[in-house]
Amino acid sequence: MTSTTTNPTSAREQELLARVPTGLFIGGTWREASAGGRIAVEDPATGRALVEIADGTVEDGAAALDAAVAAQAGWARTPTRERAEILRRTFDLVAARADDFALLMTLEMGKPLAEARGEVAYGNEFFRWFSEEAPRIAGRYSQNPVGGSRLLTMKQPVGPVLAILPWNFPLAMGTRKIAPALAAGCTIVVKPATQTPLTTLLLAQVLAEAGVPDGVVNVVTTSTTGKVTAPLIADPRLRKLTFTGSTPVGKKLVEQSAEQLLRISMELGGNAPFLVFDDADLDKAVDGAMAAKMRNQGEACTAANRFYVQRGIAEEFSRRLAERMGSLVVGRGTEDGAQVGPLIDARARDDVAQRVTEAVDAGARVLTGGSAVGEAGYFYAPTVVVDVPADARLLREETFGPVAPVVVFDTDEEGIALANDTEYGLIAYAFTQGLERGMRVAEALETGMVGLNAGVVSNAAAPFGGVKASGFGREGGLEGIEEYLETKYVNFPL
Repeated sequence: MTSTTTNPTSAREQELLARVPTGLFIGGTWREASAGGRIAVEDPATGRALVEIADGTVEDGAAALDAAVAAQAGWARTPTRERAEILRRTFDLVAARADDFALLMTLEMGKPLAEARGEVAYGNEFFRWFSEEAPRIAGRYSQNPVGGSRLLTMKQPVGPVLAILPWNFPLAMGTRKIAPALAAGCTIVVKPATQTPLTTLLLAQVLAEAGVPDGVVNVVTTSTTGKVTAPLIADPRLRKLTFTGSTPVGKKLVEQSAEQLLRISMELGGNAPFLVFDDADLDKAVDGAMAAKMRNQGEACTAANRFYVQRGIAEEFSRRLAERMGSLVVGRGTEDGAQVGPLIDARARDDVAQRVTEAVDAGARVLTGGSAVGEAGYFYAPTVVVDVPADARLLREETFGPVAPVVVFDTDEEGIALANDTEYGLIAYAFTQGLERGMRVAEALETGMVGLNAGVVSNAAAPFGGVKASGFGREGGLEGIEEYLETKYVNFPL
């Protein structure tokens, strides 16, 4: 089902947009860009501008790093309990303004309001989780095994951090980086995505209200990301770079960071396989497929991109999946009943359309969808494609959109081999009712995460991250704060 209505901005939306800061946040002060430039932030459901924000320059980036460096020593000395209380206050303030954050994300990114509310709950949890981890930062004390001295290890903050955010989860991608950095005692410069900066700007305002000292969190919006961030990465005062985004961009950033030997965390692309074995509960498998595929209209690095289904159940699974996908309501995320919002921009929509066309031209069949929707905005119909050739881009590359290509396999070994036949290794999904089979499959999959009979795995209490071309480092869980800490060893005679 589709809805092509694109309502004009409501009074509630206008009131919210009027309250969101539009400048740069540097050293605890909101300011305009040094060159006076502005960037239009677009509503992907209508193609119209929502508001204009400051377009930061190289000089503005340098000022933000100056502020972070100036605040670093004081923030590192701040007792962990005090840092924890600030993070907890931030959690409470974000929860109190959940409706504002959800609506803002829907306006600038497009996801339906119900899904945006889910992101607020998930993203905000990183503030609560790391508020609890901050006081638990600890080292260890031991005796020298050969005698004569004692060995002490301690944890200290890495230092100023540069965080470059993607556009698809405007709140959660920020909180996953800001919360552990602050908990560890690091200051941070945040560069939000050009398409979705408003949520980060509102979050900066909330962090200041929660008591984050001036210069600890700085936000620079810019239309020239590479130009602004390259000098920061080359600056010896910066000690860590964390990035979520595409693998090609991540590789360039790793290369740039090598000069200063920065600590780096890279959460990069994915091409997640979704395996359905012949003993799977089909109802649960289809539910899991919908969750894994359609979160964020498929615009997620964790989105299931390749569906491998064992032959005996493949036809029935494909039929049920197509029925569910075809029933989804496409529309502006603020509309009642909308389940699928627009893609982020025209280029994203056209890329998805081209990939489906290429697959069909090579012999694939469309069971549902397969076309753009409406005249305004960047909507694409939820799509299921079968008989997809092995060399199709729908299978070989990450597709950021609501398209599910289904491929049949016979043996378990074949299914696992197909799942692993990719340079990426972020996440895989597997559905089977056999415990032994499930554990064998989970161990054999070459990914950093596995959803075993689960279509969603993201959790603030769990380590999020991948292997191979999907990057390195972990966000969340006990491991998340370690990315922002250095280990110092002290030996003293005794």
